[in-house]
Amino acid sequence: MAKLHECAPHAMHPTQITVGMLEVADRKRELQALGGHARRDFLAAHPLPAITGPEGKRFVTDHHHLGRAAVELGVPSLFLLHEAELLIDAAAEFWRQMFQQHWAHPYDEHGVLRPYHEIPHHFGGLRDDIYRSLACFVRRAGGFDKTPTAFAEFKWADFLRHRIAIAPGPQGFEHAVAAGLRLAHSPEARVLPGFNGPRGAA
Repeated sequence: MAKLHECAPHAMHPTQITVGMLEVADRKRELQALGGHARRDFLAAHPLPAITGPEGKRFVTDHHHLGRAAVELGVPSLFLLHEAELLIDAAAEFWRQMFQQHWAHPYDEHGVLRPYHEIPHHFGGLRDDIYRSLACFVRRAGGFDKTPTAFAEFKWADFLRHRIAIAPGPQGFEHAVAAGLRLAHSPEARVLPGFNGPRGAA
């Protein structure tokens, strides 16, 4: 059975290179709206899944936006849900197996696969991928369904990245969301995880 642990954010290690900073900002507002006890209850109810690796290090496999938001707000501790152990000392082999198990996503803000050493050691080093934010906002608008498929929103981000240009400013992003919503319901998107059919379909 998976075990819940409390841990300082700086002791947690990301397994991806990017996040969507607009989604991080939403997470920050969500946490700021909660009082001390309510925030702790919320964090306990939303633990970060993690793999225990060499030297007992905790490698977070999901919820990086929450982790980054907590760091920016100075939250002293988060909750981890221990899922498995991967006690391999050789870094290259450790990350190779993490990748094979869909526990790591070493792609940069352009959707390009990068060497594992570019994965930051702490949440504060995560880079912004505006298309990761776009995928999140398109999903929230009903463009596709949330799914347990590994890295589903990154797949949507890459789909949108090659089809939509995002103009600067809030209005440019809003227009991109509208365009993304249309694309999400198009036949082109049917192979993506969470595809929920043409717009207006029963």
